Amino acid sequence: MHHSPIALLVDFIPRSPEQEALASVLESANIGFHTVNPETQSSNKETLVRLCEQYHPLLIIRYMDQNMGAQPLAGLPSSITTPTIVVAQNFDASQIHDLLALGATDFITRPFTCENILPRIWRLIRHTTEASETRTRMHVNLAMQHLGLVGQSEIFLKEIKKIHHLARCDISVLIGGETGTGKELVARAVHYLSPRADQPFVPIDCGAIPPELTESELFGHERGAFTGAVAKNQGLISAADHGTLFLDEVDALSLTVQAKLLRFLQEMEYRPLGSTETKKADARVISATNRDLLELVRCNEFRKDLYYRLNAVQLRLPGLRQRWEDIVLLARHFVAKYVVRFNTPTREFSSDAIQKLLAYQWPGNIRELENVIGAAVALCDGPLICASDLVLNEDQTETPTRFREAKAKVITEFELRYITRLLGSCDGNVSEAARAAGKNRRAFWELIRKHRIDVRTLRSVTPTRANRKQNRRLGGVANG
Repeated sequence: MHHSPIALLVDFIPRSPEQEALASVLESANIGFHTVNPETQSSNKETLVRLCEQYHPLLIIRYMDQNMGAQPLAGLPSSITTPTIVVAQNFDASQIHDLLALGATDFITRPFTCENILPRIWRLIRHTTEASETRTRMHVNLAMQHLGLVGQSEIFLKEIKKIHHLARCDISVLIGGETGTGKELVARAVHYLSPRADQPFVPIDCGAIPPELTESELFGHERGAFTGAVAKNQGLISAADHGTLFLDEVDALSLTVQAKLLRFLQEMEYRPLGSTETKKADARVISATNRDLLELVRCNEFRKDLYYRLNAVQLRLPGLRQRWEDIVLLARHFVAKYVVRFNTPTREFSSDAIQKLLAYQWPGNIRELENVIGAAVALCDGPLICASDLVLNEDQTETPTRFREAKAKVITEFELRYITRLLGSCDGNVSEAARAAGKNRRAFWELIRKHRIDVRTLRSVTPTRANRKQNRRLGGVANG
């Protein structure tokens, strides 16, 4: 690693199960560490001081067993102020109390799992006063790991890297992507990395609430405001005051509710149903949709002014089939999660299971993958998850193809997507799109014909100057 290690591992027996298990957890969260060999270094207090001065670690993780007692902590120089987590082996309650009294910040015991260790490290780092690039990088890594935002594909990381920057300010964020791509996880990451992290995160699935109740759920109501309103309801905006309100499936909101939401976003004030009192709330709004909101705007199904309010910055999460290199990585992440939840032995994938995972199209994306892996962990009898343990929709499984065929398919999909989007951005003007693509007009038309693209459907409803002239000319002929 090019950065200083975040943690020093002290007094672990080299290649011991404890050291290897802890190293595996740290590596899974991209946390850098340096191991201090107990036989040659940790017994030398001056050496430990020098290592802290050299690496500037944000924490020390120190192994101690009952035979050692608390003596190593008692003998530490006062110049070492780095928070220390003790791996306490076979200590009773009174001995652990002694460790904490001597300056240990926290302690952990086996089993060493991500769920047991990473939140403790995260809490320590969040309360560390030292501001540094390393602290920021670790904070983000731990948040991603804690929330399950796992991946290394370029298309995924390109969007995820925006989260840290968006978390620092209260700008509105619209998260797009297919169902099951993890839009709520991203919204939670933005919230938990923001200054609002200690305040409520309030999610609402706009598509799951009956339209006639949406306004009441969001803005609240007074008792007797409508039939059935037997008690006062504060509303979710009030619940999210000083925190974050997450509007999933925001496209499902009626035009009436959209107008009231727009007023709230502009003025940070709203009026509950049946009330004459205007209330204020300081809530950041993050929204998500799996539909094309701009197309809904063109169809007058979504307010244009609200669209631009919500879409100050957009994050677009790719489908799982677009990040195939993350499929096995995610699958192993879910295995580790469900092994702990179901209290079962560690599982690994057989080669045929991996081939089956990679051949599947995953129409339900990450949510479907998690469900499949959870079922496989629960039903698998041995240490290996085989292809037969993965219950998939076989209609979505692709048979392996030749390299030339696979390449041709990818090129075809790219051309269709690229030309359609370019023509849309150019309002269906073929000459303008051809210039933007760096191709001559004839060659560009050939691509349009090849993919059977109807240019007329990509033109705006608002007529261009040339269209207006043509319409006037045609109108004159008709009137004549």
